[in-house]
Amino acid sequence: MSPGTLPYWQVNVSLSKRSAECPDFLVHANAKDQQILSTIDGEYHRLTWPEVRHIIQTNRIDLFQRVPSDLRRYLEYNWGLKKRYGSVMNFVVQERLHWNDLKPHNSEAFADPDDIKILWNDWPYGIDEKIVHLVVWTKFDLEDDPATDDLTPAARKLIDEYVDRTFGSQMDPEHVIWFKNWRSLKSVHAVEHFHVMLYDPRPDFVDRLTNGDVPLSRKV
Repeated sequence: MSPGTLPYWQVNVSLSKRSAECPDFLVHANAKDQQILSTIDGEYHRLTWPEVRHIIQTNRIDLFQRVPSDLRRYLEYNWGLKKRYGSVMNFVVQERLHWNDLKPHNSEAFADPDDIKILWNDWPYGIDEKIVHLVVWTKFDLEDDPATDDLTPAARKLIDEYVDRTFGSQMDPEHVIWFKNWRSLKSVHAVEHFHVMLYDPRPDFVDRLTNGDVPLSRKV
């Protein structure tokens, strides 16, 4: 059977591991995910740095997607997390952030380093492998505008200044860009966070920022 005639849950799966019935973790995959899962890995286009910048600058972050086989692993892993921890959020707080609570030490955003943690994105998008995708988790809120589902100008300014200090001062600013998911696109709710992408940063710089963190996608 050619890849084009396979059901989405069988694509990029070896013949010996294919199941006739859709696995539980893919039963509720939405239309967009089903389309991605139906794509052969070898035909998938990884986004270049200029393409990544364009997507973020035009606020079309809904266009980010994962390599098909990585999306399958992501959905399977998150399905298991929800069964074991009740929610992805519980797992992130307990096992990734190691925070006992989400109460900020300082009400002022970015004022206390203990209210911030930088980690790798555990399941990066399908982008140039020279691009490092990090997530900045915060205990303080970053205000959204309910009318636009996007950050307020004041919150955007705070993040801009933090990213310039933390990342842009250590590497070419043209190799640094950030975005915050629209509320409707967030995979982890209730824990504030935004994303930072770095093009070809020094490994020791990334290790220092993340305290030697390793994304889950490399471990499982």
